[in-house]
Amino acid sequence: MHPPIAFLEPTPGVDPSVAVAPAAAAAPDALRPPAAEPVSPERIALGLHALGAVKFGRFTLKSGALSPVYIDLRLLAGDPALLADAARAYAQVLRGLSFDRLAGIPLAGLPIATAVALEMGRPMVYPRPSVKQHGTGQTVEGPFVRGETAVVIDDLISSGLSKREAIAPLEAAGLKVKDVVVLIDRQGGGAEDLAGAGYRLHAVLTLSQVADTLKAAGHLDAATDAQLRRFLAGQPID
Repeated sequence: MHPPIAFLEPTPGVDPSVAVAPAAAAAPDALRPPAAEPVSPERIALGLHALGAVKFGRFTLKSGALSPVYIDLRLLAGDPALLADAARAYAQVLRGLSFDRLAGIPLAGLPIATAVALEMGRPMVYPRPSVKQHGTGQTVEGPFVRGETAVVIDDLISSGLSKREAIAPLEAAGLKVKDVVVLIDRQGGGAEDLAGAGYRLHAVLTLSQVADTLKAAGHLDAATDAQLRRFLAGQPID
């Protein structure tokens, strides 16, 4: 035996045959969480060092150049508190820009962009690293309207090449891109490269600021600091 089915009684005085219009949707701004307290770049730098995301030594970069420092911001996904701090720091930069959607860059930029989207209550899209040969064959995932402006979110920048490669499918899909926001600018000519292509770079931190913070906190010895400064000046490291 099935239990008896309960039917809702009609509301007194309301004709059930008359459709009731749904409540008006909340304005987009009403859906966004209030801005949190500002987070300092120094706090981010110290947090990254404690996480092991900033390493000193001899490293070969994607460009083939030798670097005295390696920054692995993929580790941010394993530290929710620091990732939340980073998202707040991005949000502080982004609130000064005009855009419709965030565009996270795979792979390291995706968890960061997702955290920023949640922090700001803003929609996100992302370009696919490779186009599927089945299904919809989308080059850009996530809902958007052609002509909208997307601000690119990534972890860091050295040269601007990888950013321009990531922007290309966004623009080909009909999105406009004016700004790129990263957590750390390695000061490898990326800002100048992007500017030459018509884009503006915004960074929460520069590599010099990271070094200044870590040196002041006693986490960077004089010899390593001197080598890092030579590297930033375009000189070969020992």
